[in-house]
Amino acid sequence: MELELPNGPVKREMVVHEAAVRGGGGGGHGGDMRMRMDVTVRINADMFHCPICFRPFKPPVFQCEGGHLACGSCVVELPWQQCGKCEHGGDFHACPLLDTFVSSASVQCDHHGCGRYVTYHEAGQHRSACPHAPCSCALPGCGFLGPPPALLLHLNALHSVPVHDVPYSKALLLQVQASPEPRHLLRGEEDGRAFLLVAGAHGPGAAVTVSVVCIRAGASPSPRYSVKLWANGPPPPANRKMDTIWADFEATSSTSPGTVALEELTSFLTVPPRYLHGAGASKELPLHVRIDKITS
Repeated sequence: MELELPNGPVKREMVVHEAAVRGGGGGGHGGDMRMRMDVTVRINADMFHCPICFRPFKPPVFQCEGGHLACGSCVVELPWQQCGKCEHGGDFHACPLLDTFVSSASVQCDHHGCGRYVTYHEAGQHRSACPHAPCSCALPGCGFLGPPPALLLHLNALHSVPVHDVPYSKALLLQVQASPEPRHLLRGEEDGRAFLLVAGAHGPGAAVTVSVVCIRAGASPSPRYSVKLWANGPPPPANRKMDTIWADFEATSSTSPGTVALEELTSFLTVPPRYLHGAGASKELPLHVRIDKITS
Protein backbone atom coordinates (compact mmCIF):
# COMPACT_ATOMS: atom_id res chain seq x y z
CA MET A 1 0.00 0.00 0.00
CA GLU A 2 1.39 3.38 -0.97
CA LEU A 3 0.03 6.75 0.03
CA GLU A 4 0.72 9.31 -2.66
CA LEU A 5 0.50 12.77 -1.17
CA PRO A 6 0.51 16.04 -3.12
CA ASN A 7 3.39 18.45 -2.59
CA GLY A 8 3.25 20.52 0.53
CA PRO A 9 1.29 19.91 3.77
CA VAL A 10 -0.84 16.85 4.28
CA LYS A 11 -4.24 17.25 2.63
CA ARG A 12 -7.57 15.94 3.86
CA GLU A 13 -7.52 13.15 1.31
CA MET A 14 -4.86 10.67 0.26
CA VAL A 15 -4.69 8.27 -2.66
CA VAL A 16 -3.74 4.70 -1.91
CA HIS A 17 -2.50 2.37 -4.63
CA GLU A 18 -2.81 -1.25 -3.63
CA ALA A 19 -1.57 -4.09 -5.84
CA ALA A 20 -3.43 -7.39 -5.60
CA VAL A 21 -2.35 -10.68 -7.13
CA ARG A 22 -5.04 -13.19 -8.02
CA GLY A 23 -4.78 -16.79 -9.05
CA GLY A 24 -6.56 -17.96 -12.17
CA GLY A 25 -7.66 -21.19 -13.69
CA GLY A 26 -5.18 -23.52 -15.28
CA GLY A 27 -4.29 -23.10 -18.93
CA GLY A 28 -3.67 -25.67 -21.53
CA HIS A 29 -0.49 -26.68 -19.74
CA GLY A 30 -2.08 -26.70 -16.31
CA GLY A 31 -0.20 -23.52 -15.36
CA ASP A 32 -1.36 -20.98 -12.80
CA MET A 33 -2.49 -17.76 -14.50
CA ARG A 34 -1.71 -14.80 -12.25
CA MET A 35 -2.87 -11.23 -12.74
CA ARG A 36 -1.71 -7.98 -11.15
CA MET A 37 -4.45 -5.47 -10.42
CA ASP A 38 -3.90 -1.87 -9.28
CA VAL A 39 -6.68 -0.47 -7.12
CA THR A 40 -6.95 3.24 -6.26
CA VAL A 41 -8.57 4.01 -2.90
CA ARG A 42 -9.17 7.42 -1.30
CA ILE A 43 -8.54 7.60 2.44
CA ASN A 44 -9.20 10.51 4.77
CA ALA A 45 -5.86 11.78 6.07
CA ASP A 46 -7.30 12.05 9.59
CA MET A 47 -7.13 8.25 9.81
CA PHE A 48 -3.35 8.52 9.99
CA HIS A 49 -3.26 11.21 12.68
CA CYS A 50 -3.93 10.98 16.40
CA PRO A 51 -7.13 12.98 17.16
CA ILE A 52 -5.60 14.23 20.43
CA CYS A 53 -2.12 15.48 19.46
CA PHE A 54 -2.72 15.50 15.66
CA ARG A 55 0.66 13.90 14.99
CA PRO A 56 0.93 10.91 12.63
CA PHE A 57 0.14 7.56 14.21
CA LYS A 58 3.02 5.22 14.80
CA PRO A 59 2.91 1.88 16.61
CA PRO A 60 1.59 1.19 19.13
CA VAL A 61 -1.87 2.57 18.29
CA PHE A 62 -4.57 2.23 20.96
CA GLN A 63 -8.34 1.92 20.64
CA CYS A 64 -10.96 2.32 23.37
CA GLU A 65 -14.07 0.19 23.84
CA GLY A 66 -16.07 2.81 21.97
CA GLY A 67 -13.79 2.66 18.93
CA HIS A 68 -11.90 5.93 19.53
CA LEU A 69 -8.20 5.96 18.68
CA ALA A 70 -5.16 7.50 20.37
CA CYS A 71 -1.38 7.22 20.03
CA GLY A 72 0.70 5.66 22.79
CA SER A 73 2.13 9.01 23.90
CA CYS A 74 -1.34 10.47 24.49
CA VAL A 75 -2.78 7.40 26.22
CA VAL A 76 -0.20 7.48 29.01
CA GLU A 77 -1.05 11.15 29.69
CA LEU A 78 -4.84 10.67 29.87
CA PRO A 79 -6.37 10.62 33.39
CA TRP A 80 -6.50 6.98 34.45
CA GLN A 81 -5.85 6.22 30.76
CA GLN A 82 -9.57 6.57 30.08
CA CYS A 83 -11.14 7.81 26.85
CA GLY A 84 -12.40 11.37 27.17
CA LYS A 85 -14.89 11.03 24.31
CA CYS A 86 -16.87 8.13 25.72
CA GLU A 87 -19.75 9.04 28.04
CA HIS A 88 -18.50 6.95 30.94
CA GLY A 89 -14.91 6.65 29.88
CA GLY A 90 -13.40 3.59 28.31
CA ASP A 91 -10.24 1.58 28.66
CA PHE A 92 -7.73 1.68 25.84
CA HIS A 93 -6.14 -1.45 24.47
CA ALA A 94 -3.43 -2.04 21.89
CA CYS A 95 -4.61 -2.76 18.37
CA PRO A 96 -2.09 -4.82 16.34
CA LEU A 97 -4.25 -4.54 13.22
CA LEU A 98 -3.97 -0.74 13.27
CA ASP A 99 -0.25 -1.04 13.94
CA THR A 100 0.07 -3.04 10.72
CA PHE A 101 -2.08 -0.52 8.88
CA VAL A 102 -0.05 2.56 9.83
CA SER A 103 3.26 0.72 9.37
CA SER A 104 2.38 -0.31 5.81
CA ALA A 105 1.38 3.19 4.70
CA SER A 106 4.17 4.96 2.81
CA VAL A 107 4.51 8.35 1.19
CA GLN A 108 6.85 9.56 -1.53
CA CYS A 109 9.33 12.30 -0.62
CA ASP A 110 8.46 15.44 -2.57
CA HIS A 111 12.02 16.78 -2.69
CA HIS A 112 13.20 17.09 -6.29
CA GLY A 113 15.60 14.28 -7.14
CA CYS A 114 14.65 12.01 -4.22
CA GLY A 115 11.40 10.16 -4.95
CA ARG A 116 12.01 7.71 -2.11
CA TYR A 117 9.00 6.11 -0.40
CA VAL A 118 9.13 6.19 3.40
CA THR A 119 6.72 5.08 6.10
CA TYR A 120 4.16 7.83 6.56
CA HIS A 121 4.86 8.50 10.24
CA GLU A 122 8.58 8.81 9.42
CA ALA A 123 8.06 11.24 6.51
CA GLY A 124 8.78 14.36 8.57
CA GLN A 125 12.01 12.90 9.92
CA HIS A 126 13.07 11.86 6.43
CA ARG A 127 12.41 15.31 4.93
CA SER A 128 14.51 16.99 7.63
CA ALA A 129 17.46 14.74 6.74
CA CYS A 130 16.87 14.16 3.02
CA PRO A 131 20.04 14.76 0.95
CA HIS A 132 17.82 16.45 -1.65
CA ALA A 133 16.28 18.92 0.79
CA PRO A 134 16.18 22.39 -0.83
CA CYS A 135 18.93 24.78 0.26
CA SER A 136 18.85 28.57 0.02
CA CYS A 137 21.36 30.82 -1.69
CA ALA A 138 24.20 32.06 0.50
CA LEU A 139 24.10 35.58 -0.97
CA PRO A 140 21.90 38.19 0.75
CA GLY A 141 18.79 39.21 -1.20
CA CYS A 142 18.78 36.17 -3.50
CA GLY A 143 15.71 33.96 -3.24
CA PHE A 144 17.06 30.90 -5.04
CA LEU A 145 16.09 27.57 -3.46
CA GLY A 146 17.21 24.16 -4.73
CA PRO A 147 19.00 20.90 -3.88
CA PRO A 148 22.72 21.15 -3.05
CA PRO A 149 24.05 20.34 -6.57
CA ALA A 150 21.75 22.97 -8.11
CA LEU A 151 22.72 25.52 -5.47
CA LEU A 152 26.41 24.94 -6.19
CA LEU A 153 25.84 25.60 -9.90
CA HIS A 154 23.72 28.66 -9.09
CA LEU A 155 26.36 30.23 -6.84
CA ASN A 156 29.08 29.62 -9.39
CA ALA A 157 27.17 30.71 -12.52
CA LEU A 158 25.13 33.63 -11.21
CA HIS A 159 27.25 34.92 -8.34
CA SER A 160 30.73 33.96 -9.60
CA VAL A 161 31.64 32.12 -6.41
CA PRO A 162 34.69 30.01 -7.33
CA VAL A 163 34.40 26.20 -7.14
CA HIS A 164 37.33 24.02 -6.09
CA ASP A 165 37.27 20.23 -6.40
CA VAL A 166 38.53 18.64 -3.19
CA PRO A 167 39.94 15.10 -3.00
CA TYR A 168 39.06 13.73 0.44
CA SER A 169 41.94 13.19 2.86
CA LYS A 170 44.25 15.43 0.80
CA ALA A 171 45.22 19.04 1.43
CA LEU A 172 44.13 21.85 -0.88
CA LEU A 173 45.82 25.27 -0.84
CA LEU A 174 43.48 28.24 -1.34
CA GLN A 175 44.19 31.95 -1.59
CA VAL A 176 41.42 33.54 0.48
CA GLN A 177 40.93 37.28 0.14
CA ALA A 178 40.81 39.25 3.36
CA SER A 179 37.53 40.95 2.35
CA PRO A 180 34.53 41.33 4.67
CA GLU A 181 32.79 38.22 3.28
CA PRO A 182 35.07 36.08 1.09
CA ARG A 183 33.49 32.83 -0.11
CA HIS A 184 34.68 29.70 -1.87
CA LEU A 185 32.75 26.58 -2.87
CA LEU A 186 34.33 23.20 -2.29
CA ARG A 187 33.08 20.08 -4.08
CA GLY A 188 34.04 16.58 -2.96
CA GLU A 189 35.56 14.70 -5.90
CA GLU A 190 34.26 11.37 -4.63
CA ASP A 191 30.56 12.13 -4.07
CA GLY A 192 30.00 15.69 -5.32
CA ARG A 193 29.17 16.95 -1.81
CA ALA A 194 29.05 20.75 -1.68
CA PHE A 195 30.75 22.81 1.04
CA LEU A 196 30.90 26.57 1.53
CA LEU A 197 34.07 28.09 2.93
CA VAL A 198 33.03 31.18 4.84
CA ALA A 199 35.32 33.83 6.27
CA GLY A 200 34.93 37.11 8.02
CA ALA A 201 37.42 39.96 8.42
CA HIS A 202 36.96 42.00 11.57
CA GLY A 203 38.05 45.25 9.96
CA PRO A 204 41.20 46.65 8.32
CA GLY A 205 44.30 45.15 9.88
CA ALA A 206 42.23 42.77 12.02
CA ALA A 207 42.15 38.99 12.29
CA VAL A 208 40.28 36.81 9.79
CA THR A 209 37.95 34.01 10.92
CA VAL A 210 37.45 31.02 8.59
CA SER A 211 35.24 27.92 8.70
CA VAL A 212 33.51 25.40 6.42
CA VAL A 213 29.78 24.54 6.20
CA CYS A 214 28.40 21.40 4.53
CA ILE A 215 25.47 22.36 2.27
CA ARG A 216 22.74 19.85 3.14
CA ALA A 217 19.93 19.26 5.65
CA GLY A 218 21.10 19.82 9.21
CA ALA A 219 19.69 16.48 10.37
CA SER A 220 21.45 14.52 7.64
CA PRO A 221 22.78 11.13 8.73
CA SER A 222 26.13 9.56 7.85
CA PRO A 223 28.48 10.30 6.23
CA ARG A 224 29.87 13.09 8.34
CA TYR A 225 32.81 15.26 7.35
CA SER A 226 35.75 16.44 9.41
CA VAL A 227 37.64 19.57 8.38
CA LYS A 228 41.21 20.59 9.02
CA LEU A 229 42.24 24.21 8.36
CA TRP A 230 45.73 25.57 8.85
CA ALA A 231 47.83 28.54 7.86
CA ASN A 232 51.54 29.25 8.08
CA GLY A 233 52.95 32.43 9.51
CA PRO A 234 55.51 34.71 7.87
CA PRO A 235 59.01 33.37 7.18
CA PRO A 236 60.82 33.00 10.51
CA PRO A 237 64.29 34.28 11.34
CA ALA A 238 67.22 31.95 10.85
CA ASN A 239 67.20 28.88 13.07
CA ARG A 240 63.57 29.48 14.08
CA LYS A 241 60.61 27.27 13.37
CA MET A 242 57.73 28.65 11.26
CA ASP A 243 54.56 29.38 13.20
CA THR A 244 51.45 27.45 12.16
CA ILE A 245 47.91 27.77 13.43
CA TRP A 246 45.28 25.13 12.78
CA ALA A 247 41.78 23.93 13.61
CA ASP A 248 40.27 20.44 13.41
CA PHE A 249 36.47 20.05 13.66
CA GLU A 250 33.37 18.35 12.24
CA ALA A 251 31.63 20.37 9.55
CA THR A 252 28.27 21.90 10.45
CA SER A 253 25.46 21.01 8.01
CA SER A 254 22.90 23.62 6.97
CA THR A 255 20.31 24.24 4.24
CA SER A 256 20.95 27.98 4.69
CA PRO A 257 24.75 28.21 4.72
CA GLY A 258 24.75 31.96 4.14
CA THR A 259 22.84 32.66 7.34
CA VAL A 260 25.05 30.61 9.65
CA ALA A 261 27.01 32.94 11.91
CA LEU A 262 30.63 31.99 12.43
CA GLU A 263 30.17 31.97 16.20
CA GLU A 264 27.38 29.37 15.79
CA LEU A 265 29.61 26.89 13.97
CA THR A 266 31.19 23.81 15.52
CA SER A 267 34.58 25.50 15.31
CA PHE A 268 36.57 27.92 13.20
CA LEU A 269 40.10 29.18 12.59
CA THR A 270 41.05 32.69 13.65
CA VAL A 271 44.07 33.98 11.71
CA PRO A 272 46.19 36.92 12.96
CA PRO A 273 46.74 39.73 10.42
CA ARG A 274 50.47 39.03 10.19
CA TYR A 275 49.64 35.75 8.43
CA LEU A 276 48.15 37.65 5.47
CA HIS A 277 50.12 38.31 2.29
CA GLY A 278 49.95 41.45 0.18
CA ALA A 279 48.92 44.99 0.99
CA GLY A 280 45.67 46.90 1.48
CA ALA A 281 42.48 45.47 -0.01
CA SER A 282 44.48 42.89 -1.99
CA LYS A 283 45.66 41.01 1.09
CA GLU A 284 45.21 37.25 0.89
CA LEU A 285 45.43 34.34 3.27
CA PRO A 286 47.19 31.18 2.01
CA LEU A 287 44.87 28.62 3.61
CA HIS A 288 45.29 24.84 3.65
CA VAL A 289 42.04 22.84 3.67
CA ARG A 290 41.61 19.10 4.18
CA ILE A 291 38.23 17.34 4.34
CA ASP A 292 37.87 13.76 5.54
CA LYS A 293 34.75 11.65 4.95
CA ILE A 294 33.59 9.80 8.07
CA THR A 295 31.42 6.80 7.19
CA SER A 296 31.37 4.95 10.53
